[in-house]
Amino acid sequence: MAPPAPVVPPNALVGTIIGHADGYGFVKLDQGGDDIFLTEDAMRAVLHGDRVAVQTTGTTRDGKTTGEIVSILQRANHRVVGKLRSKDGVWFLVASERRINQDIVIPRNKLSTATVNQIVVVEITRQPTPYDDATGEVVEVIGDEDSSDIELEIAIRKHNLPYVFSQATLKEAAAYGDKVTAADRKGRVDLREMALVTIDGETAKDFDDAVYAEKSGRGYRLVVAIADVSHYVKLNMALDADARERTTSVYFPRRVIPMLPEALSNELCSLRPNVDRLCMVCDMKVSAAGHITGFEFYAAVMNSKARLTYTEVAAQLPTLEAAKPKTGSIDASLKTLHTLYKLFREVRERRGALDFEGQEAVFSFNDDGSVASIRPAVRNDAHKLIEEMMLAANVCTAQFLARAKQPLLYRVHDVPLPEKLAALRETLSLRGLTLGGGERPSPKDYALLIEQTRERIDAPALHTVLLRSLPQAIYTPHNAGHFGLAYDHYAHFTSPIRRYPDLLVHRGIKAVLAGKKYSNEDWEQLGDMCSANERRADIASREVTQFLKSKYLEAHLGEEFNGTVSGVVPFGAFVTLDETFADGLIHATTLPRDYYELGRDKVTLVGQRSGFTIALGERVRVKIASVNPENAKVDFQYVGPAEA
Repeated sequence: MAPPAPVVPPNALVGTIIGHADGYGFVKLDQGGDDIFLTEDAMRAVLHGDRVAVQTTGTTRDGKTTGEIVSILQRANHRVVGKLRSKDGVWFLVASERRINQDIVIPRNKLSTATVNQIVVVEITRQPTPYDDATGEVVEVIGDEDSSDIELEIAIRKHNLPYVFSQATLKEAAAYGDKVTAADRKGRVDLREMALVTIDGETAKDFDDAVYAEKSGRGYRLVVAIADVSHYVKLNMALDADARERTTSVYFPRRVIPMLPEALSNELCSLRPNVDRLCMVCDMKVSAAGHITGFEFYAAVMNSKARLTYTEVAAQLPTLEAAKPKTGSIDASLKTLHTLYKLFREVRERRGALDFEGQEAVFSFNDDGSVASIRPAVRNDAHKLIEEMMLAANVCTAQFLARAKQPLLYRVHDVPLPEKLAALRETLSLRGLTLGGGERPSPKDYALLIEQTRERIDAPALHTVLLRSLPQAIYTPHNAGHFGLAYDHYAHFTSPIRRYPDLLVHRGIKAVLAGKKYSNEDWEQLGDMCSANERRADIASREVTQFLKSKYLEAHLGEEFNGTVSGVVPFGAFVTLDETFADGLIHATTLPRDYYELGRDKVTLVGQRSGFTIALGERVRVKIASVNPENAKVDFQYVGPAEA
């Protein structure tokens, strides 16, 4: 018999525990508003992520509302990953999730084969109370803390990333074999003679998309062919159940956790060169001015004529400008694609879409798994060309399904929230900048400010501030447009190998083409799940990246680097290093001796006696003072202005 559901007392507020590494915590209320502060004592009975009912008790000196927990509604942690420690004969787990501050005690007879300082997974057998620590038992020994890939294994378990396919799923994937059959090709448009090509990174194996373009009358024809995953992954299959649980592939610097087994993701669904593959096609008509004037969708069979890389295509594009390649050839298609790219970019600029230059790092590794080098990822014209072709197909997809009243998950990027907008305007105004648009700025207002500040020394930091004022993009059945791209309709069609929302879109397109509706889904719940799992994947990937960056810097202790101040807080300044994009903190106590406070603009730290300042966007030179890879914490020592 199930225990009775916890009762929410009258006048209590419901929310989720947000733990802090220092022991205290907060309750993030379901109803919104300010978080409720919990003291270290109040946090003893709960762990980060638990659902609770809380009552307010007063305020702290600095105005935070305090509270006490009156009921624990739901426990969030059942398995916890961390380091096994021992002190005075007591064995306990120190969680890798720093927001779980409490130790989990492990009885000696529940240690399995684990030894001290190993990374393990512990099943919680008794949750904490106000008087007792949580207890648990070791259910998996991951390995030693300095073993290769340990940070990845921790991230997988810490964030509950599904990483093992069921036997039924693997069996279903293997049963398809590795070739497209005559039965598969039946009823499809035959594009096997078309010079469709894939353009991806050097290490890519899962090729979702292929492209082709040609002159057509006064305008152009653009063909975007996408792997037809929905032909193989159908409802009520084990393949679908595993894909739905994952909802996205997760990309780490050294490994991918795919949404689909490799027999599909890297083989039968991947648009590899010189083999027949099934695809769904968005076939577009584009005017001479770069506007899409018509499109159609259909199922096809294709045979990619080349597996090209961004690097080789970017190098080839300038020479194709003056060339006269044979009509229908790969070169002719690439030349036309480049023309379309330039037209689409002009339309994009007139539309006012945002164009942030991201900062990504590329890792190379030594044989022992340590980081050999970190360098900036280079985005060339070939990257941008493919991006524009995919955007075009995604917009057509959203319009096609919306017109047919076919339910789908839109990719929605909402307008900035008023409170974020007010804080942004204050920061900008104190730096002599203005964001147009009043209470409801348009993407054009943002785009104009980005362009105006692109050559400023503090441009990367300013653009980060602009980006942080915008909400995260989500998947939802309710169309609210895409603010960042300045589109009224937008959906994801182009990556069904690695994104479940795209697979759902493909099912919707097929249903419309068959004169039916694909509607046997809880679209609201699916949207929430896909959005949450996307965030989970991003956080896990970012944590591994930060760990690897800190391990790299640990090998360079005492060395000096140039960087840019990327954030300013009352206790110091965060700096992002050039090239590696690794972050660290210059603590105020290491600055020239003084008492430091935030300036009026909230992004400058000011010495009250000396007048020494350090500000957002400032170029500085720092020394690596200390590194703790476990929590990816890096401390810098201020040396002076950046060297040229």
